[in-house]
Amino acid sequence: MALFSQASQQGFQALLWKCHMFWPVSRCRQLFAASFSVPSREKINYLSFMTSSITALPVDPKETDVLPTKKRSEIDCKEGKGWDEETKEIPEGKFRFSSSLGAAKKWSMSHVQSRHKFSNVQPPEKPLQAEEWNKLREDFQSPEIFEEVMLNSMIRCNSPIDVAKSLLTHLAKRNGDIAYNVLVKYLTLCVQQGQVSEIRDVYDIMKVRFKILESGAYNLLIRGLSNSDQWRMALTLLEEVKKIMIPSRTCYESCIKAASRHQEIKLAFELYDEMLAKDVVPTLDVLQSFFDFSRGMKDAELQKELFGILLYLRENQIYPHKTFMRSIKLWFESIPGGKWRGRLTNIKDSGQCPVCNHQLEDSNLTEEEYSNLSERIIRDVIHGTDTFRKTSPQEFEAFQTFVENRLPFDIVIDGLNVSHIKSRKMQCENLFDAVNCLAKENARLLVLGRKHMLMNSSNWKREIMKEMQNKADFFFAENISEDDAFLLYATLRSGKHCKFVTRDFLRDHKACLPDSLTRHLFRKWQRGHQIVFFPSAEGRSIKFLPAFHYDCVVQTTGDTWHIPYKDVFEEKYSYQVPRKWLCIQQK
Repeated sequence: MALFSQASQQGFQALLWKCHMFWPVSRCRQLFAASFSVPSREKINYLSFMTSSITALPVDPKETDVLPTKKRSEIDCKEGKGWDEETKEIPEGKFRFSSSLGAAKKWSMSHVQSRHKFSNVQPPEKPLQAEEWNKLREDFQSPEIFEEVMLNSMIRCNSPIDVAKSLLTHLAKRNGDIAYNVLVKYLTLCVQQGQVSEIRDVYDIMKVRFKILESGAYNLLIRGLSNSDQWRMALTLLEEVKKIMIPSRTCYESCIKAASRHQEIKLAFELYDEMLAKDVVPTLDVLQSFFDFSRGMKDAELQKELFGILLYLRENQIYPHKTFMRSIKLWFESIPGGKWRGRLTNIKDSGQCPVCNHQLEDSNLTEEEYSNLSERIIRDVIHGTDTFRKTSPQEFEAFQTFVENRLPFDIVIDGLNVSHIKSRKMQCENLFDAVNCLAKENARLLVLGRKHMLMNSSNWKREIMKEMQNKADFFFAENISEDDAFLLYATLRSGKHCKFVTRDFLRDHKACLPDSLTRHLFRKWQRGHQIVFFPSAEGRSIKFLPAFHYDCVVQTTGDTWHIPYKDVFEEKYSYQVPRKWLCIQQK
């Protein structure tokens, strides 16, 4: 192992060759083997190793199974999996492998806690000799996962690549093979450090040894290559992935950023359009990169594409964070001869922009839009989905009768949802505070509750419930019932003026609507009718923000753009709309 002190920059393949990594004759009868030559790279004739992956298919030169005495699932389960965060992604592709997924899952579950115990293991600072690795392994509490834990630690500590090489070379000499998941972990470290030569070495090994790889390995390879001067090789790999599955978001976005960095903006947009066509949702990060890399360019077609991204934000009710917003502002202001200027502002309650005096779009629907939306929701969402899996037709019919006899309501409240707003108070007290606050202006309230609320308990006091029922109508559904359908029905049947209170984003119900226009109307109606609530700063009361009279989405008149934004990035959709805006005006 002295070679590590002499040739720290040698390729991974060459190191394995120097360590004489070949199968013993007796072992060859039991394991898959592959032979290859790489004339344009490090000189190497033969290399063989075993896979532990259930998703990487080994190449069999004879196209026959050479493991007659052992089931493939037994080998998978014995070797096991040790995916890190980068490689655990499930491929978007719909292909499947005939492997024992159950066996692998059992192995994985039994080792999760063991791996977690060793999350603070410190890797060596320099390459070790074989006897030193053996000593560490013998002293390790769980020797069967030693290599996995050690490689995870190397990734966490960003250890020198030569340290990882010494472990893998020792492993190859000891076992005569290198498991697939170990190779992927080594690949993760290479990508993390931008070791392009090593990335290519691992890919050369994998592409000959396996017919196809799983999504995690492709993600790593494409990400690693796209950040190098060999980024076009990542495009070739992307085409390879397309033949077997829908490429992941990581694959697409790595290639998009690589093309953008090298000023191939047209190619970047082609990949972006392709990922949208395949229903692969882009991150805000890659959307922001288009504006960053396009700064200072004067190109009508490019401008059209970037306007298209802004309209994508509008259609999907996506709010950029502050950093993304600044990129948009700087791009507009950098367009040669464009005369665009951006300013940050807060829109008046009337919907007028203080900067340009433009009136934003009204959040109210027209009578025709409201009628069509109401009909579609009742037909396609309430009656056309699995509503009756969590309630009964009889219960919902009783609710409809209850509502029709008491129409109209001004505010419909998701009682259970509101009752959890402050964890330190009883649920009935939270709901009581909300009802008291909303009933101040003599609004007619409907509270949707559950039957367990009527049982005197630590969270639901009978006397408080009785007092609330003097201020609002209550409908108590079965405890297992899903109340979103009740909320939508009561609100829509009450008319355009009626608002509703819940922290639910109602995404599932939007997805049930049949076309994009109806989904757009649903979101617009939701933005104008959903009352936002949150605990006060001192935590003693609940604060409510009324729904906007103007529509809180990206909008344009041609010579103005108004873009709502949030201070921080939010990974998940939120029912809360932002209060801050970017006004961009063309002088």
